[in-house]
Amino acid sequence: MRIHFIAIGGSAMHNLALALYHKGFKITGSDDAIFEPSKSRLDKFGLLPNEMGWFPNKITADLEAVILGMHAKEDNPELIKAQELGLKIYSYPEFLYEQSKNKTRVVIGGSHGKTTITSMILHVMNYHQQAVDFMVGAQLEGFDTMVHLTKENEFMVLEGDEYLTSPIDLRPKFHLYKPNMALLSGIAWDHINVFPTFENYAEQFKIFIESMTDGGVLIYNEEDVEIVKLANNTLHTIKKFPYKTPEYVIENSTTILNTSSGKIPLEIFGHHNLQNLEGARWICLHMGIGEEDFYEAIASFKGASKRLEKLHETTKNVLFKDFAHSPSKVKATTQSVKEQYAQKQLIACLELHTYSSLNATFLKEYENALDSAAVAIVYYSPDAVAIKRLETISENQIKAAFKRDDLVVFTNPTDFKAYLFSLDFNNKALLMMSSGNYGNLDFGELKDKMKV
Repeated sequence: MRIHFIAIGGSAMHNLALALYHKGFKITGSDDAIFEPSKSRLDKFGLLPNEMGWFPNKITADLEAVILGMHAKEDNPELIKAQELGLKIYSYPEFLYEQSKNKTRVVIGGSHGKTTITSMILHVMNYHQQAVDFMVGAQLEGFDTMVHLTKENEFMVLEGDEYLTSPIDLRPKFHLYKPNMALLSGIAWDHINVFPTFENYAEQFKIFIESMTDGGVLIYNEEDVEIVKLANNTLHTIKKFPYKTPEYVIENSTTILNTSSGKIPLEIFGHHNLQNLEGARWICLHMGIGEEDFYEAIASFKGASKRLEKLHETTKNVLFKDFAHSPSKVKATTQSVKEQYAQKQLIACLELHTYSSLNATFLKEYENALDSAAVAIVYYSPDAVAIKRLETISENQIKAAFKRDDLVVFTNPTDFKAYLFSLDFNNKALLMMSSGNYGNLDFGELKDKMKV
């Protein structure tokens, strides 16, 4: 089968291209820019385009499918050519559904925790040598790609993103998967450029529940008020199983889970991570993994890439990097690090980088999000605000939004780095939260500074 990817270089798209290549498909693709690690990974298998740009002559009548990435635009010349030829055009989630429609589809949804829960499930299945197809939003230890597709595996585990499907299909991705089993971790308003009100955003999760197959299994976080409302109010013929944070203690900066199988020391920590773990346990039980087998496997789970990732630790300090950017996740992550390292002073740095976080109206959602930190720092780039065509925001607006007068705010990466590197890191826990890169901050250099 010949398939062409429009915008092959994206994190998700290039992983799907690699998965289909390994499955035996003939793959071509285009993009206007491809960065690492996508570039090297595509090049390794001869899938990297010879030159960057869009080339309508690549779109020919013998293509059996075109997969359109969200990075492309409606007026993309390759897309227009495919439409003129009447070719079958799939979005990324549409094609994943096509590849899994005869399998048991397990979809992990929610505003936060999706990648971690999906990663936990895959870690457990891999530990017990239970092969499954999957799509996850981070590179996992022990897995070559973020997408894996076969003809024979019974289960397909999918991270269910609520963001838009493609430039020509404005439905949320997770509406297209039609799960047999689903998990919802919680709802915290996000993507305000697409969902302008909380009610509109929450409605997408209601639609997701209604999209489940009849008789399907919904596992949901009973500690999230909005999710409980949706679960209780649905008239859909599904089975419902609530979960909540399991019992745990912290001893010598190690989180220990209290289970029916005894005490289980974990590599991960934090209230939200333990909540995620419990959700993953319920999914794994429904996939045939017993409770004792689950705990045996999860004890060695170290976390998904960029999700509360420990970069450095000594007796005197510790450094974490986290993808957190939404208000609820920033608050939960900050509280978790403070709880785990109660004897150390917490320095929390947040980069406002996404459309939502840089929106003057949305800023108030960050109220008290950094209160657990002894020192709280916010960095943002005015250029990013301009590129996103947003209203200018000021230092005073940010301090008022966070409800923290001692908040340290930077807009210049050089000044931010100078301040950060001037701090005394003795007996400190440093938490760096961003979906960006703090103006190209060198984390290797930061680790070296903390070793001194």
